[in-house]
Amino acid sequence: MEIRNIEAMWSSCINAGFLFIAAVNILGDSLYSIDVRNDQSIQISTMTGQQKTKTYLALGDSYTIGERVAEKDRWPVILKEELSAQGVMLEDPQIVAVTGWTTDELMAGIEKEEVADTFDLVSLLIGVNNQYRGRDVEEYRKEYNQLLDMAVRFAGGKSSNVFVLSIPDWGATPFAKDRDQQAIAREIDIYNQVKKDETVKRYIPFIDITGISRQAKSDPELIADDGLHPSGKMYKLWVDEIMKQIPDKLGLIK
Repeated sequence: MEIRNIEAMWSSCINAGFLFIAAVNILGDSLYSIDVRNDQSIQISTMTGQQKTKTYLALGDSYTIGERVAEKDRWPVILKEELSAQGVMLEDPQIVAVTGWTTDELMAGIEKEEVADTFDLVSLLIGVNNQYRGRDVEEYRKEYNQLLDMAVRFAGGKSSNVFVLSIPDWGATPFAKDRDQQAIAREIDIYNQVKKDETVKRYIPFIDITGISRQAKSDPELIADDGLHPSGKMYKLWVDEIMKQIPDKLGLIK
């Protein structure tokens, strides 16, 4: 509703010499306070309503907990800061993740943590340790689907409020220099295809960051000092990719 229409709406009150103060909720969180005085002047001010702080649950393994980087360089923490810069206020993420976890270990960790709340945003990144330990990919499919069930439940049944990251390729790191890097890449791709297939079936956003992880072959600054895990620089690139796809899909920035 345009301000000139508001002025016209109250013109009869002005002519009658009334003192009238009204508050009209016109658009979303914006509250317009209209002060119509008996001197026939109109004062209109806008007060922005308080935005609800959103909650975020991050599920995963070493990549989510940020092995070998400072807390501020963990990608869920970087994501929180990026969303805050866009006007989406997030509480500090609740992270359920431990270095080395496989899918079954993450499920056990969730139960041990007794996660019971409903969150506005839930992320899931798991699978690299299944591949590293030579686990069967169909076993991964089954357990990954169970984790997706959990993630959607934690999101209040809203699959659109969940997003998944692909498995990074650790074969591109210095740690794997004496291993068959091409074989590792092939296995990671197989796992990621399963992961993507099961994710998109549920209309859950799937963010492919595997290509970014492979840039470590030519940029050593993307790897932490252990020669294996991502650095804060790589995690920032992941978040840049997330921000290209996630906020609008999740309705977080509207």
